[in-house]
Amino acid sequence: MDRSTPHPSLPFTSDPLDSSWLDPAVAQLAAEGVIAYPTETVWGLGACADRARAIDRLFAWKGRAHHNPLAVLVASTAAAVALGCEFDARARRLAEQFWPGPLMLIVPCRGRFAPGVTREDGALGLRCSPHPVARALTLRLEQEGLGPLTSTSLNRSGEAPARRREEAICAIGVAPAVASSDLEQPLLVGPSGYDAGGGAPSSVVDCTKPVPEILREGAIEGAVLSRAWSA
Repeated sequence: MDRSTPHPSLPFTSDPLDSSWLDPAVAQLAAEGVIAYPTETVWGLGACADRARAIDRLFAWKGRAHHNPLAVLVASTAAAVALGCEFDARARRLAEQFWPGPLMLIVPCRGRFAPGVTREDGALGLRCSPHPVARALTLRLEQEGLGPLTSTSLNRSGEAPARRREEAICAIGVAPAVASSDLEQPLLVGPSGYDAGGGAPSSVVDCTKPVPEILREGAIEGAVLSRAWSA
């Protein structure tokens, strides 16, 4: 399998940025809060990666240590470069072939982010999701000068990720789109017709070394990845 396909029940809009559901999501993130949103695999937990208070809230809710870095969502390679990320020829080939799709690339990055987002050496994990909700959020935040948005699974540490909307609501314990002054609580966003795609986990490739290293073989097989970066 070399590419994932969106869940067949996912509706795609012609103009996902023209959606009223984006406004409360952006307001929550701008206030350094946390959101829950669907991706092509599972539900994600997002905060602005450049805001330390927001990242502290995300780690506190998830119960995850700061030394375990986060990934972020980008709309394109160009958007990642604008954040200070560096792509060698192999990383570019992987991005060109598999983005948007279930592939996380870890690349060197000179950008400044909140503590706990990047690896100790400054490397940053990048995802480019094909899910319409995740992609609309990514584009809107770029437009607003916010973010990038973190991409980690919606679950408390040690528990299974939320794979369906009902599980996401249960994990949060609050009805979707309910505004709250408690920014410690994730706000579930996205139109009711959108759910996570339920696809296989993303493959993860570390591109900070002379030869890329596959850290996790997920939706894209290792042999397919190695052929792509060697082409």
